[in-house]
Amino acid sequence: MVESPPPLPPRSVADSKVEMTEIVFPNDANPLGNVMGGRVMQWIDICAAVAAGRHARTPVVTASVDRIDFHNPVPVGGVVVLLASVNYAGRSSMEVGVKVWQEDRATGDRRHVVSAYLTFVSLDPASKAPRPVPPVAPETDDERRRFEAAKARRAQRLAGRA
Repeated sequence: MVESPPPLPPRSVADSKVEMTEIVFPNDANPLGNVMGGRVMQWIDICAAVAAGRHARTPVVTASVDRIDFHNPVPVGGVVVLLASVNYAGRSSMEVGVKVWQEDRATGDRRHVVSAYLTFVSLDPASKAPRPVPPVAPETDDERRRFEAAKARRAQRLAGRA
């Protein structure tokens, strides 16, 4: 009989946190002078991948992206701040939440641009097969709220596959 490996110790949400900052340049913009949605989606995917990789400590790949709704445009020259962390981990997959803000250079005030949830799968570097990830250990009320919401979204995703 093959023994399964011992369970991985949980990791805190703080272990996966990422803050990424970008400046919107003219080549990032649409004809209206605002950042293109596709560029923001690219930044979201990169930021989320770093968070998932920090949690799993393995290579990760994007498995899915939930709905993305843009709330405010960001003009050329604007500063974009992306915040990401792992909300929940299953056996080999993780949900990462990303919140995107526009930051005012003069005041530091932030305006919400978009939020997204992405699912990543941890891969074994040698075989490229899915690899188990540690569970998430939420520590704050906000982390516990996001953990439970992520668990519910995961159940909906899995039900949608059936």
